[in-house]
Amino acid sequence: MKVIPLLAATCIVACLPVQAESVFKPIELKDQELAQLRGKYVMPGRVISFGIVMSSTWKNAVGDNIGARVSMQVQESTIKPQFYVTTIDEPATGNPAPPAAGTGTVTGGAGLSQSQGVTQSVRAAGDYNTAANTVSIDVKEADQPPPAVAQQGTPLNSTPITASNGAGDVSVTPGNGSIQLAINANGQGAAMQQLAAGGLLQAAQMVGGNNAVNNLAQLSVVLKNNLPSSGALDCNLDQLKGLRTMGM
Repeated sequence: MKVIPLLAATCIVACLPVQAESVFKPIELKDQELAQLRGKYVMPGRVISFGIVMSSTWKNAVGDNIGARVSMQVQESTIKPQFYVTTIDEPATGNPAPPAAGTGTVTGGAGLSQSQGVTQSVRAAGDYNTAANTVSIDVKEADQPPPAVAQQGTPLNSTPITASNGAGDVSVTPGNGSIQLAINANGQGAAMQQLAAGGLLQAAQMVGGNNAVNNLAQLSVVLKNNLPSSGALDCNLDQLKGLRTMGM
């Protein structure tokens, strides 16, 4: 749908003087042109805090739970951003035998890893499974960044961080400008989250029964609480005018 470009053009027309309205002809911008403006309406220094939290968990039929949590917090005083990993290893009470491997078959999905933006997928070939792929974005304004909190977990460098129990194996792997959380659930299926420059992928594939899978990604941004100056507004208008010459 092209609702956003049309609304943007309408708002600009409403702000112009009457004499300018007669010569201004709204132009619908293509998606490729709008993509060039991404992130350019936040002036340098406006972002005072930025945080990412990703977590993936898999709980099997007998209660074994495996997963991991990855977090990063960046503020004005941060010298080098760093991801921290906390593994989740919660064996079932009484140490029961693991459930039998699933017999379901899931086919297709080869193109999921090639998509851009936010991609979410749940595919199930078993019974009584639950799965959730969740993305949360929180943008706030404040006079100063929130108090720094000591990061919990193990710093993620070039070596993957792993854990395992009766529910399966989890690995957190960096590389090639991305970070990936992957769970291999001991014959019950697999789950994955991957964050890269091209976007976010959340996927769950279940071939057994009575599994509970959760993928969660949270993005928090704090902007400095101030009004844009006239210079900042002029800069934004110049970017719009630079997309294409009038009348094309």
